[in-house]
This record gives sequence, structure tokens and C-alpha cells, in this order.
Amino acid sequence: MAYRILKRKWPSTAAMWIMMIVELALTVTLLVLTSLAQPDTYRTKLWTAGYQLGFNSNPMIITFALTNGQKPPAIPFVWSSTLTDYNVAIAIISLFFLITKLIAFIMEFWLPIIVLPINIAFVGLYAASLGGQAGPDYLDPAHPSRVAWYIAKPCSVAANPQIQSYCTSAKGVFAAFSIMFAVTLVNLGLTIWAMLPNERDKRDWDSDDEDEDEPLGAGAGRNNQKGPAWEMHSIPPTPRTGLMPYTPRTTAFNTLNRSNPSRQQ
Repeated sequence: MAYRILKRKWPSTAAMWIMMIVELALTVTLLVLTSLAQPDTYRTKLWTAGYQLGFNSNPMIITFALTNGQKPPAIPFVWSSTLTDYNVAIAIISLFFLITKLIAFIMEFWLPIIVLPINIAFVGLYAASLGGQAGPDYLDPAHPSRVAWYIAKPCSVAANPQIQSYCTSAKGVFAAFSIMFAVTLVNLGLTIWAMLPNERDKRDWDSDDEDEDEPLGAGAGRNNQKGPAWEMHSIPPTPRTGLMPYTPRTTAFNTLNRSNPSRQQ
């Protein structure tokens, strides 16, 4: 059985369509949620609330360092604007690739060998986003945090209703990214499934070899083999077709050759 590398077929077309519908719904959700969090709707407020509750570092430590003429420490990724922009970028890229995937799949150009590195890249992108949203905060040794408090703890620990609302929004973003991460894993699994050797490889190669070896139009002749091969037979002679037709030009040439039938009669 010869293994086909490039032009492989998807094991389940229905599964591909179902996953694209799920991706569309989740991508739109991510676009909405990340846009609402941009640029700093609740990130710093949750950071401050976590410090007041004793869960993480103090966001004012950056201001203290600048006031004392010291180099400000690196902001933990979980509280940085880079994470917010990163999440927005992932949502936009996901929408772009989803549109590309739809068009390429309809045109039968969405090949597993091309999709495999793309799916691996998306798994890494969403894993990095989840790791950042639930990331650690060791900026303050007195208040170390292995996981962001709005992920590890219920929102009810904050007495302020507005902080609870922000906490719920952050949890919703994390949940949406978690589901999308699971979707990317399923897409990667489908791609790996399509890349595994199967009996379809032998059938596909045999059919391709037959198409390449036989001359053009031979397939149609083979399909009509049971019927009469009248194309290879000459037209049976009849009183009308048995005589050589003469036209004025034919008569002129025969006259020059002194073989005009009318004179011979």
C-alpha cells in the first residue's frame, strides 16, 4: 500500500462542517468578549481588587518604583496589556483562518498536510492565552499567586458588585478560550486521523494509475465496451454511397487527366 502524502481525503466531511459551525459561533463570541475587555476595561481593577483581598501584588508598585527613580519591575503577564491585545489578535486571526478554511474546503484545497502545521500553531496560541489568563503573579513576595484569583476563586469573594461583574466577565473570556482550545484539539485530531495510513490510499493510487496509463478518451470507450463499436466500422456501401460522387471540380480535374467518365461511356 503506497502512502499518499499530499492529496489525502478527509475521513469525515460531516465532522468538518460541524466543527466549522462551532468555530464560527465561538469566534464571534471571542471577538465580542475580547473587544469589551479592550483596552483596560477591568484588568487593572481586578488586579487592584486582588491586592485588597490579599491574593496578589499591588499594582501601585510600578508607580512607587518610578517615584523613587528605580527601574520599574516587569508586570506579570496576567495583568499586562499585552495579554489583552494578544487575545484580541487571536480572535481576529481565528476569524480570518475560518473564512479561508471555508473557501478552501469548498474548493477541495484544504489538504491535511497543509492544515497540520496550522492546527498545531493554533493549539499553541490558545494554550498560551489560557496560561496567561490564569498565570502566576510573583511580583510581590509577600503576596505570591500561582493562579489569578478571578479564576481560582469564586467572584463572591469580592464585596463590590462591580468587581463581581468584572470577575464574571473575565471568567467568561477564560471559558470561551477554553472551549476554543478544545475545538482546536479536535481539529488537530481530525487532521492526524486524515494523515494516518488507510485502505483509501491503495484505492486512490490504483485509480490514479489507471487514469494516467490509459489514453485520453479510453475511459469512455471502456464504459461503452458492451455496446456495438460502430465507430470502428466503415459505412456499408449502398447504391447511393457505392458510386463516386462527381462535382464540377472533380469533372474538371478528370478532363485534364483525360479520364472523364462521361466520355468513357
